[in-house]
Amino acid sequence: MPIDAAGALAAAPRVREIRWDHKDVQLYHLGIGAGLPADDPRELRYTLESRLHVLPSFATVAGGGPPGVIAALSAPGVDVDLARVLHGGQRLRVHRPVPVRGRARAASRIVAVYDKGTAAVLVLRTEVRDDDGPLWTEEAEVFVRGEGGWGGERGPSGRPGPVPRQAPDRVVERAVREDQALLYRLCGDWNPLHADPAFAARAGFERPVLHGLCTYGAALKAVVDTLLDGDVDRVREYATRFTGVVYPGETLRVRMWRAAGPDEGGSVRVEVGVRERGDTVVLADTVVRYA
Repeated sequence: MPIDAAGALAAAPRVREIRWDHKDVQLYHLGIGAGLPADDPRELRYTLESRLHVLPSFATVAGGGPPGVIAALSAPGVDVDLARVLHGGQRLRVHRPVPVRGRARAASRIVAVYDKGTAAVLVLRTEVRDDDGPLWTEEAEVFVRGEGGWGGERGPSGRPGPVPRQAPDRVVERAVREDQALLYRLCGDWNPLHADPAFAARAGFERPVLHGLCTYGAALKAVVDTLLDGDVDRVREYATRFTGVVYPGETLRVRMWRAAGPDEGGSVRVEVGVRERGDTVVLADTVVRYA
């Protein structure tokens, strides 16, 4: 079996030093669609170094290197074909605001391997800390088609439940540029699925698709800009499940439902669909928790 669950779970964490500065933050923000209109003061918070704020989802690319969905494939006990790999979900917990410039240590390891019958799911957890303590913890769920069926644990099935029945509190649309995937991949995700038509066809897609983490970042930006007064530091947790693909040139429709929470903050339920395909849902079970 290409996935040795016991070996993957027993392996020691891989630790690497990561660094980033304002240029990396600005490139990430541009990669998820920030900066339009270019002279809008609200957008300049994401693009101008003199007033830069860091969207917490930048954590998924901080320091460069392969994203979690790719890093998991080089873990001990894992040997699979990249063309059969999909990003199943992403979770982020922010312990402190992400600084514009930083140097930290990132420790990554496989913490779960689930048998879904026709597929396997790997969970790669990365914990990042600097000299002052923990910065963030993220988990990438990696869906590998054709690698299940060995009788392993199926894993948790708990989800936050369906989105509320009432109309969303806010709905915003975000156009995806034709070259958005080409720009976003400069943040470090060089998977040819997002640029090479031949590779995309081999993976079963009509053309290259947008990175799931690009949609992930664009959705969080929509929530921060719309419901959190543009204050990136209020975000505490952000989780989603990837349920479909986005093609460059399409339009994201982001629906948001605000919920009351405990004394320390609240939460926003989010659902993201593609307008041109009848609001086909591409991000589901999505929750942003904030202070």
